[in-house]
Amino acid sequence: MPPKKRKPISAGSFKFFKKLVESPSPSGFEQPAQRVWREYVQGNADEIASDVMGNSWGVIKGSSKTGPKVMLAGHCDEIGFIIKHIDKEGYLYIGTVGGHDPALFAGQRLDIYGKNGVVRGVFGRQPVHMIPQNERGKVGKVHEHFIDIGANDKDDALSMVSVGDVMTYAVGVEEMSNDIVCSRGFDDKVGSYIVAEVIRLLSEGKKPAATLYGVSTVQEEVGLRGAKTSAFAIEPDVGIAIEVGFASDHPGMDNRRTGETKLAGGPVIAMGPNVNPTVFEKMVAAAEKIGIEHQVDAVAGATGTDANVMQINRAGCAAGLVSVPLRYMHTPVESISLKDLDTTARMVAEFVRSLTAKTEFIPS
Repeated sequence: MPPKKRKPISAGSFKFFKKLVESPSPSGFEQPAQRVWREYVQGNADEIASDVMGNSWGVIKGSSKTGPKVMLAGHCDEIGFIIKHIDKEGYLYIGTVGGHDPALFAGQRLDIYGKNGVVRGVFGRQPVHMIPQNERGKVGKVHEHFIDIGANDKDDALSMVSVGDVMTYAVGVEEMSNDIVCSRGFDDKVGSYIVAEVIRLLSEGKKPAATLYGVSTVQEEVGLRGAKTSAFAIEPDVGIAIEVGFASDHPGMDNRRTGETKLAGGPVIAMGPNVNPTVFEKMVAAAEKIGIEHQVDAVAGATGTDANVMQINRAGCAAGLVSVPLRYMHTPVESISLKDLDTTARMVAEFVRSLTAKTEFIPS
């Protein structure tokens, strides 16, 4: 057998990444993933803390008392489902947590996080043989889809699950070819992972002049809520959202709408009204200094990411957005390149190192 190919990230980092992604964290129910994140960060940060919203952060104290305060935000919440109703036969009906495509529901397995542990469910659907020809291919409304957990009736179902229990697609991280991996939940536990890796990288060697607050934020998928409250508390001079972005290198995408980005093409640096010009320039300079291939995304307005609320927090801060290219967003098979994980973390760490007390973010 040929020797196993070495991953672009270390074995320890990959183990953390896999555990973080596979820990359930639908918006508002993020603590299983946050516990994994805090455990990893604790060994590298000077301080760690959490707040009432559920945000967690690690601090790297800067060497300069007058150096800028930098906040990195990667949200750890993922899309999921919540039980709204259990009928007399024991079938479950759901609400969506975050944005879903109901066309994906039929035939999917689910992990339901019930009172006594994880319960397996499936989205049920009539056999194609029984669906009238003119109705085949139609997608029902969310409330019309049902989940089967194998219960005999409502009482049996209630012995396993309750109204208000959340669930995710029952899939985890799987390796594909050419250092590409797929899973549910890369949006945006990829960002949360990179924030933790930047903390690790900055804990090694000479301290940066800037003080870093690396935040694993919550409830981004339902309104950027965790970034809003944590930015208010931290009051950063610079706020960088670490996200996933739409890769355009697969069928069906239109570069005229999305721009051109590809997996393994390096981190995507946003520019536009939501991005401070100095942040953009210094992020590009950081990539070039350490020889990292990068891509640029021109965003015409607000980005719809944690960068949006950080930019307008209090009196405002110098905001930026860095994304890892991702295929098939908000599906059970989101796909990224591990190479992009590595280069994005190293680029952002170099950006933080480049900041000094004299760095000027006020446009002139």
